[in-house]
Amino acid sequence: MEFQTLSQEHALCIADTWHYDGIYEFYDMTADPEDYAEFVDEIQRSKNDHYEALQDGALVGFFSVERQGATVELGLGLRPDLCGKGLGRTFVREIIAFLEAHYTYDALILKVAQFNQRARRVYQACGFRETGMVRQESNGGIYDFVVMEYQR
Repeated sequence: MEFQTLSQEHALCIADTWHYDGIYEFYDMTADPEDYAEFVDEIQRSKNDHYEALQDGALVGFFSVERQGATVELGLGLRPDLCGKGLGRTFVREIIAFLEAHYTYDALILKVAQFNQRARRVYQACGFRETGMVRQESNGGIYDFVVMEYQR
């Protein structure tokens, strides 16, 4: 898998055409106008580091890195047609390897919607442990998110 800075073309593709099935439609960029606007605007997106994941030249995922002091917060997404096919662990492990090679941090965290048991299992299998819960505004409401920290 190859990671490079997220291109505007791929940001628009992700935001406008990636649609998840069932309860996972929560993760569609179009579900949250504020997140959508930030993701498709190159200037707003530049506040954090955004990367695209390519496999054999095809866009398969993306991730973002937000630095908060000595903590790095990871956000990520796998292309919808690849979800649920056993690819999540490899995707997450390769992102972690990239982060360890290119970033310095004391803690690596991510937040996942409480209902997303599938992702929580993947993150746990990759070395993340649940460390708390936060209520966070998203998609026009307030939802519970599980905070997970990577254990090296």
